[in-house]
Amino acid sequence: MTTAVPPLLPAAERTRLDRWRDALLATPRGMRLWRWLAPTLVTLLAAVLRLIDIGNPHQLVFDETYYVKDAWSQWVLGFPSTWPDGADASFAAGDTDVFTGIGSYVVHPPLGRILIGAGMALLGPDSATGWRISAAVFGTLTVLVIYLFARTLTGSLPLATVASGLFAIDGLGIVLSRIALLDIFLTFFVVLTFWFVALDHRRSGERLAALVAARGGEPPMWGPILWNRPWLLAAGAAAGAATAVKWSGLYVIAAVGIYAVVSDALARRRAGVGQWPMDAVRQGLVSFVLLVPVAVVVYVSSWSGWLFTNGGWMRGTPVAATGIWGWVPEPLRQLWAYHQEMYTFHVGLVTPHSYASPAWQWPLLIRPTSMYWHQDDAGVNGCTLPTGCTEAISSIANPIIWWAGVAASFFLLVRFVMVRDWRYALVLTGLAATYVPWLLYPERTIFQFYTVAMLPFLVLALAFALREIARGVRGGSRAGGQIVVLAFLALCVVVSAFWYPVWAGLPVPYEFWRLHNWLPTWI
Repeated sequence: MTTAVPPLLPAAERTRLDRWRDALLATPRGMRLWRWLAPTLVTLLAAVLRLIDIGNPHQLVFDETYYVKDAWSQWVLGFPSTWPDGADASFAAGDTDVFTGIGSYVVHPPLGRILIGAGMALLGPDSATGWRISAAVFGTLTVLVIYLFARTLTGSLPLATVASGLFAIDGLGIVLSRIALLDIFLTFFVVLTFWFVALDHRRSGERLAALVAARGGEPPMWGPILWNRPWLLAAGAAAGAATAVKWSGLYVIAAVGIYAVVSDALARRRAGVGQWPMDAVRQGLVSFVLLVPVAVVVYVSSWSGWLFTNGGWMRGTPVAATGIWGWVPEPLRQLWAYHQEMYTFHVGLVTPHSYASPAWQWPLLIRPTSMYWHQDDAGVNGCTLPTGCTEAISSIANPIIWWAGVAASFFLLVRFVMVRDWRYALVLTGLAATYVPWLLYPERTIFQFYTVAMLPFLVLALAFALREIARGVRGGSRAGGQIVVLAFLALCVVVSAFWYPVWAGLPVPYEFWRLHNWLPTWI
């Protein structure tokens, strides 16, 4: 008689949530359905939160005073124009063509203004919805790209849904999608860049392993050089577009370039290439050719309106054609001189501002930016609340998502040190590229809302951390971990619902607004 030997490890615990998930995804038809339905639903949720009453308030708020008017004059003339005094009120009243036609000195590249101008051309420059529709569209698309990025990294539908869903309901992403600033366009192209890098990593790694294995015999001293890397080329174009919105895209180009070289080196070592360090240098030169020139082309192309007209800032300023500059057409010499002025402005920007927040404060969420605040008594301007109406737009993130995301980024760093997972490395690279450079300018006037470009990587780190908790933390059950995760996600939804009126500028009682000032620095 044979006695059954108990297994060395217990069978994997299956919870009610596991069974429900398996029932939904068990069949090919169910998997196909949810592969389309999950991103569709989370993207629709993002669209609703960003589009509801987007035309309120019908006035230029915060830095819309620069970007909206500059975008419209650039759309009409090909370059941003100066405006007469008092132009904000007349622009909001529908008198949108009072620009002077004289080139205006702007300190950011043109692509973000081109996109804002396209929305105004579509819906009319006299409509606040027209000013902001492009930001809402790109903010919504950012949610979809986060989903696709997470699916590419993990293949997990739940993880991708959680990551993109957290961004969809977060206040920072909502507010920057509801007003016409540049940062949501930057965020979209940054996430797009990293998604393309993830696709390239997967494809090039598989091709390298297959090519080395096909040679047979002893491991080769030198590996194949991969030129056919369309996703790396696409990443260069997306990073060039990010730079054409704001120069902080340059850090993204540098970061993904370093990531590509390091990951290629490690892939060659795993494949058994004998001279893998020098082999990675050879491949790195090819990667540079694939990544950087296309980024330069996209960036310079964004200046075409300025280059092919004569009224833009510095277009009439002669630039000496000495030395190598003698071979460069005068418009490009003028563009270089303009960029020198832009650089001087950015590194020397130390103008005091009541909502300025140095980068060391950002993880703590010390000083979020108030974009708009207005108060009416009962019966004034349609206010129907008996105690009066307060309207506010604060670009604060959902505090629970933000602080948990910051903690999760440290968790992800520890996990990467332990297991060396390329997916963790890519998320951490994105976080470093969008945060660390700002620490180099402690005296510069910068703002908390710049962190919208960090937020996709924070929610990805948080999604990875929540997955580990759902699997069961040490000493706890899988069911208990899943309950913790569901409770946390429910809390995030409740807090976002509580904050949404203060993100969307909805009329609320003054005391309700005061309930959102959890820290004295949030006022």
